[in-house]
Amino acid sequence: MSDYNIFPDHATRKTIIDDICKNYSFVRHSYAGKSVCGRCIDVLHIGNTKNRVLYCGGFHGSEYLTILALLKFFEECCEAVKNHTSVYKYKIGDFLSIRGLTIVPCVNPDGVEIALNGSSAAMKYKPLVDKVCTNTYKWQANARGVDINHNFNAGWCALKQRELSRNIKCPAPTRYGGTRPESEPETKALTALCKNINFERALALHSQGREIYCSFGRNTPVLSFRLASQFSQASGYNIAFPEEIATGGGFKDWFIEKFRRPALTIEMGLGENPLPLSDFESEYKILQSILCLGVVV
Repeated sequence: MSDYNIFPDHATRKTIIDDICKNYSFVRHSYAGKSVCGRCIDVLHIGNTKNRVLYCGGFHGSEYLTILALLKFFEECCEAVKNHTSVYKYKIGDFLSIRGLTIVPCVNPDGVEIALNGSSAAMKYKPLVDKVCTNTYKWQANARGVDINHNFNAGWCALKQRELSRNIKCPAPTRYGGTRPESEPETKALTALCKNINFERALALHSQGREIYCSFGRNTPVLSFRLASQFSQASGYNIAFPEEIATGGGFKDWFIEKFRRPALTIEMGLGENPLPLSDFESEYKILQSILCLGVVV
């Protein structure tokens, strides 16, 4: 098992993913696309290829514990399939043969690199980052200062008005949704992946709050609420509604509106982003039940 008590920068993720692919020949590794700075957006898959669920993390730069959670869970699933063992309390291999698991561990690789290593990680966009932010350890957006989870085409225009009402008018460390929906390559990569693969449901990992968001508009399927209830009972996470400035423009919102299938946002951990690395193991133990249930139920 890889070491997950480590900051998941680009080089570390590559090492972990390479090791997983080397140790488990049944893993499928591909790329959804590339970021603004040209960093690859990894996609890993295990299990049934016809019926799949999608888990995504690393939407926001400083929320990098979500990346560790997805990679660790994926590796645990691989180990369980190889050795016919359990994850949490489930023989997960049996369920993965029915419903496969696809993960995009880091949707926003540039943002994570900026949060971990400073503005130089933004490459040619370094002057932009330096102009709008003095403490990049809290950076959420991509290298162009666009918040990926405000850039999806679901309630985007209404969200843009709420951004303007808060004087969010230009590239920023967080909450600037761009000039138009899907203006960013990271957003386009994820929407293209979902259009090409018929995912049954999607989970988007964020931090923090130990909360579950499961609805968006009138097209929210009943199963979204049922899944949220089961996740809440297993983990102790509360079912909640995001604040107004975080409503619309998100991946969960877009998936529900586009496909009318369940999508949930899972907010791991408690505190202030970036959550300390020392929180990871204890928070992962709580989150693990949700990640299992997303495949099992």
